[in-house]
Amino acid sequence: MNQRDIRTILLVEDSLADAEMAMDALAGANLANPVVHLEDGVDCLDYLYCRGEWAGRDPVDPAVVLLDIKMPRMGGLEVLTQLRADDRFRRVPVVILSSSREESDLARSWDIGANAYVIKPVDVDQFFDAVRTLGQFWAVLNQAPE
Repeated sequence: MNQRDIRTILLVEDSLADAEMAMDALAGANLANPVVHLEDGVDCLDYLYCRGEWAGRDPVDPAVVLLDIKMPRMGGLEVLTQLRADDRFRRVPVVILSSSREESDLARSWDIGANAYVIKPVDVDQFFDAVRTLGQFWAVLNQAPE
């Protein structure tokens, strides 16, 4: 496998504490995939569409997008809606990370086309296990269409 085959895990999370925990958990999974952390939905779309500060980026889609729901400027559900409306990103796996247990957030996420919905546990070890397992599944085990 060359470097080009190892795609990025995109973590879109405005809470620095949650982002650091997720990055530590992914590092603990010993994945070869680089992790890119962005802080809101606007940055996420700029990254994916290679515009703004990401204009020179090699336009390779991420292996998975780990997406927080509640963020400033643009929330996760809005990002997900835009991705699912675009043929290019329709099949990119998106995992919603949320502290919300609201049934409406859960239902909307699935309706829009989330691939998974993970409630951020307050327990650090649980969060670690969840993110590590997610990283291994989406980056290594999941077989995506070419």
